[in-house]
Amino acid sequence: MATTAERPHLAVIGAGPAGLAATLAAAARGVRVTLVDAGAEAGGQFYRQPAAALGARRARALHHQWRTWEWLRDGLGEHRAAGRAAHLTGHHVWCVERESAGFAVHALRGPAQEEPAVVRADAVLLATGGYEVVLPFPGWTLPGVVTAGGAQALLKGGLVLPGRTAVVAGTGPLLLPVATGLAAAGARVAALVESADPRALLRRPSAPAAQPGKLAEGAGYAVRLLRHRVRVLVRHTVVEAHGTDRLEAVTVAALDADGRIRPSSERRIPCDTLAVGHGMLPHTDLAGTLGCRLSGHDVHVDDEQRTDVPGVWAAGEATGVGGAALALAEGHIAGRSIAARLHGREPDPGAWSAAARSRARLRAFFAAVDAVCAPPARWPDRVPDDTVACRCEEVTAGEVRAAATGLGAGDLRTVKLLTRAGMGWCQGRMCAPAVAGLTGCELTPPRRPFARPVPLGVLAEGPEDPAEEGSS
Repeated sequence: MATTAERPHLAVIGAGPAGLAATLAAAARGVRVTLVDAGAEAGGQFYRQPAAALGARRARALHHQWRTWEWLRDGLGEHRAAGRAAHLTGHHVWCVERESAGFAVHALRGPAQEEPAVVRADAVLLATGGYEVVLPFPGWTLPGVVTAGGAQALLKGGLVLPGRTAVVAGTGPLLLPVATGLAAAGARVAALVESADPRALLRRPSAPAAQPGKLAEGAGYAVRLLRHRVRVLVRHTVVEAHGTDRLEAVTVAALDADGRIRPSSERRIPCDTLAVGHGMLPHTDLAGTLGCRLSGHDVHVDDEQRTDVPGVWAAGEATGVGGAALALAEGHIAGRSIAARLHGREPDPGAWSAAARSRARLRAFFAAVDAVCAPPARWPDRVPDDTVACRCEEVTAGEVRAAATGLGAGDLRTVKLLTRAGMGWCQGRMCAPAVAGLTGCELTPPRRPFARPVPLGVLAEGPEDPAEEGSS
């Protein structure tokens, strides 16, 4: 029997549902796995856990699919105890390099994220998740306006309510657990404002057949919204957020079929918190650095979750946003495929046929969801020129528009060079969708050399001795 050091080595980047499922599948089949994640605990955003110091007695009340989380958590613990897996927390991966004998995963660790670390492996799984899209509107930079996922993270990870009276707005399935979670935790949710009409999903013949369980889950959320007396406004949007030092109210209005504001439909809702989101985009920075092919915004993978770069797999939101169940199926398939190929065997697709069927149904369902829950049409027409579009560099919508209409910018990079929109700390992750909408430029995934800011000292000195990374 091969010793631990002799086993093929897999680096999994991201400890959310996809990364955890892949870790368990690969480790159970003789692969040594190092799970590298920026979080202090495994789980990702979906299974985000309160810090142990908070002494949460009913953490499961903040989650559904708790038994699945327990299975993932306990499985990881067993593999770590047996020496088959290592879990590196607080490691922010900024680059993955191909080397002659495999891959080098470069990360930053420590309180200031300035300590270099590297993990060398024979194969890499990218389970890097996604990030929220938030489109600008007057007042969106006021304190009290947070992303929908940010409100959920405060509640799950810190047991903190972002405010006492909340409005949850935007579009997409994430709004439902955010609104019900805030209400169950004691906030008064004054309204859930959805710019799409989710009932349109029922008019798509393939969606209910593809995943009836998801429709039942949605019905469960609807019951909880009724129980907490949350007013649901479909085909509505937030027009403006009001306040001086912080949020005091929002104005919402109804939308017609063309995305225009219906006359005389505006209403003002007092609140101290607005949790807003307009869907998600995949994190593809590391995939881009490696040269992986992208299909639109998603990392392109085959039936085994392999990218077109040999030795690199991808799973979860990075390959297309579709929720935790899809991420689990993709992670399981990737882990089994990696294990077979690292042992020099051709994988047997029949071994993951159930996961493949689940993957197909969920992909079909979320394709229908994406079509229904797109950001409202004509939203750029409602953004005044003095509204900030890029928060990092304080670039207004008017300056962004002028770059296209007055200076001839025809792509996001040119707009960035002319206005500095996208040059700040987030490197365009927050503002790129807004800039694309305001200028009519195509929203294309950027190709960056690094996935996050890196101190110059780290680049100058190189990583520390990697011998201990992933060895425990």
